[in-house]
Amino acid sequence: MSNVNLRKKVLSTGKISLYLDFYPPIINPKTGKATRREFLKLYLFSNPKTIEEKKQNTENFDLAEIIRSKRNVQLKNKEFGFKDNVVLNVNFITLYKSVVDDYFNTGSKSNHNSWKASLNHLENFSGGVILSNNLTLDYIKKYRAYLLNAKSTRNSKVDKNLTKNTASSYFKNFISVLKIAYKQNLIEKNLAEDAEYIKEEETHREYLTEEEISLLWKTEIKIEKVKYMAIFSALSGLRFVDINNLYWENIFHDKHQCYYISLREEKTKSIKNHPISDTAYNILKTQKTNTGLIFGGIQYSQITRPLKEWITKSGIKKKISFHNFRHSYATLQLANGTDIYTVSKLLGHKNVSTTQIYTKVMDKNKIEAANRINIELDGLS
Repeated sequence: MSNVNLRKKVLSTGKISLYLDFYPPIINPKTGKATRREFLKLYLFSNPKTIEEKKQNTENFDLAEIIRSKRNVQLKNKEFGFKDNVVLNVNFITLYKSVVDDYFNTGSKSNHNSWKASLNHLENFSGGVILSNNLTLDYIKKYRAYLLNAKSTRNSKVDKNLTKNTASSYFKNFISVLKIAYKQNLIEKNLAEDAEYIKEEETHREYLTEEEISLLWKTEIKIEKVKYMAIFSALSGLRFVDINNLYWENIFHDKHQCYYISLREEKTKSIKNHPISDTAYNILKTQKTNTGLIFGGIQYSQITRPLKEWITKSGIKKKISFHNFRHSYATLQLANGTDIYTVSKLLGHKNVSTTQIYTKVMDKNKIEAANRINIELDGLS
């Protein structure tokens, strides 16, 4: 007789992950292999201290129990040859909160903050409750329209509308949770398929030239580690989160690949060998570490002010954030003749279309065309 039990697993973060234990094992549709576990990406606080934490524990546990019950009925129906006609009606907000919580445990702080802000807007729009049976394409369209006219909730002191790109990002988060709900059979139809995304507006992406990077290298900064991490990003194309989590154990060298990093990207979770130059490797050697984390770990919030002061002190007038050093790497690669497909692989982009934004910054054909018409005019040098 088949059975499904709800189990708990304590994570290194101290939180508790909820998962289902199947007996006998079931076949995972993604891998085709037998498994006894299905992790629900629902979490509990091991020692809830606030009313909100206690409420979240109750909601997540109740949702996990509902999913367990459905899985149990599905297995028994299959066992006896009955048709699966189990329909759930759960609070979609609870699932959304669990996804936000997952980003707190596994993602960067900035990513978690973005997801949390998107949750705030969904709660404002829905009043805190959206039953899964009430999710329709019309509801999704209304939420899309709401985001395009919503006020920002991330800074209560400033009354301003969300930018179109921020609204686009929040709507993508919403669609992502819709897909999860469909995969977990919490909604009957894959509503994400018919949803109309909010198209992002093109933004100007600043980059640093080789001369500006050299200038910054010579400019003093309050926190030296920030300088080394930023310049390393410009030489490697890695994101802050990947550099901050870089271990000496991930650095390798051989005569074929020279220096390279065996890297699992925090954003995409993909594993790859990422080649770096001798100069980039020499920056790593400046750190007073031999094992473990190369840069010792630092919060993104700690680098913002010293980086801004550093840019200003150098005399560079561009608006530069840490991520612009990654942009600089991509732009300079294209400027120096690297083809777009190689640049796309170096950046870890899944689609080359994502990389094409950099070709607009450094369009060699346009630059060459602009310089084809040269007329000597008296008095000009």
